[in-house]
Amino acid sequence: MNKVLAFLKEQVGKDAYASPSPLMRWLNPVMLSAEEGSLSFEYTVRPEMMNPAGTLHGGITAAIVDDAIGATMFSFGEPVFYTTINNVIDYFAPARENDKVIAVTSILKKGKQIVNAQCEVWNADKSRMLAKGYTNLMKTEIRK
Repeated sequence: MNKVLAFLKEQVGKDAYASPSPLMRWLNPVMLSAEEGSLSFEYTVRPEMMNPAGTLHGGITAAIVDDAIGATMFSFGEPVFYTTINNVIDYFAPARENDKVIAVTSILKKGKQIVNAQCEVWNADKSRMLAKGYTNLMKTEIRK
């Protein structure tokens, strides 16, 4: 097991206080599980994450998808960063203030330069999918 995956596994049950991502620290999820190529997080919908209609803002949902998939790329322990090429989100159902939402990522295809990934966003008991995001990422030469 690589060092980064070992670190991620140590974070299970903890909030994002130790994350290197300022956005993830702001979103502040609790890590639920960590495997190479798949992570899951639980988020609490806070007032500053809401839109004027009183539901989770679509931009915050997109940020959850993008940040969770980015963290998943770290699970491979590679020495370089990957950057998002596109992020397509399908929105299915709302979440409201104080709701818990679960994000589950998976890498669908990992090539030498391009990675295709997805993130499903669920309600707390995973009985209703709230959104699903599809992303392509490109390997950079930026070293970690």
